[in-house]
Amino acid sequence: MSDTNTTSSQNQISKQPASNAKARQLLGIRGAAAGETSIWKIRLQLMKPITWIPLIWGVVCGAASSGNFSWTLENTLLAAACMLLSGPLMTGYTQTVNELFDREIDAINEPYRPIPSGAISLTQVKVQIFFLLLAGIALAYGLDRAVGHEFLTITCIAIGGSFLAYIYSAPPLKLKQNGWLGTYALGSSYIALPWWTGHALFGDLNWTIVILTLIYSFAGLGIAIVNDFKSVEGDRQLGLKSLPVMFGVTTAAWICVVAIDLFQIGIGSYLVSIRENLYGAIVLLLVIPQITFQDMYFLRDPLENDVKYQASAQPFLVLGMLFTGLALGHAGI
Repeated sequence: MSDTNTTSSQNQISKQPASNAKARQLLGIRGAAAGETSIWKIRLQLMKPITWIPLIWGVVCGAASSGNFSWTLENTLLAAACMLLSGPLMTGYTQTVNELFDREIDAINEPYRPIPSGAISLTQVKVQIFFLLLAGIALAYGLDRAVGHEFLTITCIAIGGSFLAYIYSAPPLKLKQNGWLGTYALGSSYIALPWWTGHALFGDLNWTIVILTLIYSFAGLGIAIVNDFKSVEGDRQLGLKSLPVMFGVTTAAWICVVAIDLFQIGIGSYLVSIRENLYGAIVLLLVIPQITFQDMYFLRDPLENDVKYQASAQPFLVLGMLFTGLALGHAGI
């Protein structure tokens, strides 16, 4: 991306209606404006609420795959607490850590973000990170105790996930510097970890579920690549090896869509192989509109259409996840 294109993009952002820009800023969507003064809104911006949705949905899919969820008041409250854990607390922690260690990149790509714009101090950001981490682990422990786990499965998932989130963003490991490893770590965090948590809350987490969701996470790898296109200029300047930087925008876009489609097709085929034919067929059919939107938007201009593509195609991907969870629960996997 040339400096001219970057300037043009920033000019387009500045021309957005003020209310629209503030809403995008609050949710953590690219294309916003600086100027927020409420410290609580700034803290929320750091946590990027728009990114909570896939993790919350992953809990739903895990509950479905357990085969044991029923609509009782107790189960509903447990599920809501688990969604709070996976979304606002652990994903909020992850995003705040990422904002802290990506502040130099954001100064190039998204200077309106809270840290590079100077809206919040680094000390305040660090306090928020520790609060979210401790609250998340405490809630995970409470959920383990509430369902009588002898082995603290949910607590271990929370601790492991928080560690993965830290080394993804923070030096010296900073997994996001490695295009393949970092992108898969992000994809698995969006699919496998919340799925395991929801499944463990209502059932017994087993190796079949673990392996299947790790395979499914390769589709999440494709989704994670989509997120790299918005920061390709800053990544290139700072030497971060995201896939768009390593392979170029066009090739990375193709890697992205192939990963998204291929592994969903593989999961759908697996469901057919275990005689969950209806669910398998639904998962396979849900890939078709995703391919359509990939052709309409993403492959034609991934830099311009990344957000539009995700808004159009991802609902079909997450529906496929739910039907997969229902199928596994029905099959007693």
